[in-house]
Amino acid sequence: MARIDLPTDDGRLEPFELSDPPSWPKRPTASFNRIAYGAVHVVNDPLAAGDPYHRTAVDWDATMAFRRHIWDLGLGVAEAMDTAQRGMGMDWPASRELIERTLAEARSYEGEALVGCGTGTDQLIPDASTTVDDVIAAYEEQCAAVEAAGGQIVLMASRALAACAQSTDDYARAYGRILSQIKEPVIIHWLGEMFDPALEGYWGHTDLGAAMDVCLAILEDNAAHVDGIKISVLDAQVEIDMRRRLPEGVRMYTGDDFNFAELIAGDEQGYSDALLGIFDVIAPAASVALSALAQGDLERYHEIFAPTVPLGRHIFQAPTQYYKTGVVFMAYLNGLQDHFTLVGGQESARSLLHLCELFRLADAAHLLSDPDLAVARMKPVLAVHGIDTGS
Repeated sequence: MARIDLPTDDGRLEPFELSDPPSWPKRPTASFNRIAYGAVHVVNDPLAAGDPYHRTAVDWDATMAFRRHIWDLGLGVAEAMDTAQRGMGMDWPASRELIERTLAEARSYEGEALVGCGTGTDQLIPDASTTVDDVIAAYEEQCAAVEAAGGQIVLMASRALAACAQSTDDYARAYGRILSQIKEPVIIHWLGEMFDPALEGYWGHTDLGAAMDVCLAILEDNAAHVDGIKISVLDAQVEIDMRRRLPEGVRMYTGDDFNFAELIAGDEQGYSDALLGIFDVIAPAASVALSALAQGDLERYHEIFAPTVPLGRHIFQAPTQYYKTGVVFMAYLNGLQDHFTLVGGQESARSLLHLCELFRLADAAHLLSDPDLAVARMKPVLAVHGIDTGS
């Protein structure tokens, strides 16, 4: 059995023995009865020349291979979202290339390859002169690029709109203008300030109930142009309350990486589909759980997801915007990329103790696919922090 000595909070090294992971199926065993996207990360190129904090360097081959891994498991790819470090190392030119490459990869994939493409306003750096019309123009540029590439739009929240909007009417005008122009219904993305502090007060209110009212009014006015809304505020009751008030035909996509299992399962009044960063990490388990749900085996569904919830809560703990570090660390441990580095140098955004607890929780969730490989990859991470665990 694989084992390793891991540091504890009080500075001791404590032996840890890994469990034998289950043999997850390589493909879903049943067609899902939920739409399920994984918001996926990009793989950094660690050998690129230049300053890693200011120069976007993507390993395109490894990045596309990870998307095929997600499609193989029956999940869709939500591309160029915050999990891909959008606005935290990935600028609009790099994100546009990422979207175009992923859509091309999807066309060549043998099987279903669902893709949603993040569009925003991150080419616009807001200042005192920024107007709502500037925001609309930035949205229009990105939406046109995604439509030209043949992608479905995920309309991301705008830092620039949050900075310049003077009232809820400004949100209604911006969204109404964009939604009136798009060719196919979009997914609107409401991202809370815990994921991005620059989005505090989105929809014109810091109170979630008041913000929800504004968002629902916009959805009602533009329902024909909206496939659904993804809400990421880490409050299950807020999502349930909003889900019950959605216009007919508009889906709720949970973005709640803490409470996703109960929200996807739903209740007597409905359920949430999924667009989740945590699905990048737990894709094999998610595939099995969603297959069980589709077959009516709710007990098996919860049995699979239950140990993944503590892992998700750990990876997405405050400051939540640094969850990408844990996402990429898991890909490294599982051999889905050859190194533990991130765009923007953000491998340093979490402590060693955080990564060690992630390792333990991933084992408990049966998500370390090869325990010996995981140990071999954990040891050099410990070593660069001054911890010698032996050969």
